[in-house]
Amino acid sequence: MTFIASAGGLVPFLFVVLAAAAVISLLLTPPIRRIAIRIDAVDQPAQRRVNLTPVPRGGGVAVAASFVLVTLAVLLVNGAAGIVAIPSTIGPPELFGLIAGGIVATAFGVVDDYLDLRARWQFLGQIGLAGIAILCGITVDFIQNPFGPRVIPFDGWVMVAFTVLWFVGMINSINFIDGLDGLSSGIGLIAAITLGLICLTTQVVQPFVAVLCFILGGALLGFLRWNFHPATIFAGTGGVMFLGYTLAVLSILGTAKVAVAMLILGVPIIDAFWIIVRRLAQGRSPFSPDRGHLHHRLLDVGLSHRQTVLLIYGICVLLGLLAMLLTGSTQLYAFIGVFFATGFVLFILARGGFEIDAPEFEDGPGDAKL
Repeated sequence: MTFIASAGGLVPFLFVVLAAAAVISLLLTPPIRRIAIRIDAVDQPAQRRVNLTPVPRGGGVAVAASFVLVTLAVLLVNGAAGIVAIPSTIGPPELFGLIAGGIVATAFGVVDDYLDLRARWQFLGQIGLAGIAILCGITVDFIQNPFGPRVIPFDGWVMVAFTVLWFVGMINSINFIDGLDGLSSGIGLIAAITLGLICLTTQVVQPFVAVLCFILGGALLGFLRWNFHPATIFAGTGGVMFLGYTLAVLSILGTAKVAVAMLILGVPIIDAFWIIVRRLAQGRSPFSPDRGHLHHRLLDVGLSHRQTVLLIYGICVLLGLLAMLLTGSTQLYAFIGVFFATGFVLFILARGGFEIDAPEFEDGPGDAKL
């Protein structure tokens, strides 16, 4: 792994945008919490919920607002000062798709937080978000060929279908892992910073995307102050939708980094896959909640809430290091290895069975359908 020559000079700017996003998110979260309590957007304790006291949701709005505000400020400052070059592959349509799509994702999630939409409407909303990205030119044009040095190109309807699958899969992976205080926001923070660092390497060379990743990391860092165990506010569906959508965009903006993102986000992606496979094998809806997730099983074997979250953080950091050290097809090989290893671990931990509720769309503690 080799960093580009300009990486050192960009470090102060990266810290500035990260700190700015963190401070804004940190300051916005308390008033949003008060608003959530006032309108009764609160998760009450229940059988399968992890919170023992009422906790308001909607903290994802602070994350989204921080990201959008700092990104717009960076675009204005960068336009005047030329701090970092914006590649020709990222134009106004792509930036509009990133910012406006993130706002729509957050708004749709907030509506779900308030109205508790059925699974089909959430799924259609996720497809609609993918449609916004596609219309703005944000698509997966290729993936790394695991069996050779070349890439596998996509075009036409294949490209559209794979892009929709990527967005829907990313959003649901974050949604499914959002089951403990600070879990999805911490994983998102690790993923954003790792992806940002990889964008500064000679293999990727996307410093502007790195800036965007550090802004997202800062927004999540500020929110994590209030969301880590014991959480005083949950991200809610708005936060889940925004984080999933934004990570999906950043992983393909400029030049597709799908293999990198798959490895960095290996825990939520693989956990979601095996959960869906198991539910379908049992003849249930893939969105029917139970206690079969990795974090639930770790709790069931005796780890505390905080220990479980920190352990999963550690796994994500290790996967992030692998993503930084490996290149090309070896990243896919590593993902496949982690894929089967996680499946085996889940199988061993799952021998005791699961609690099953009526089928509905899976949500994290922000909506407490766990």
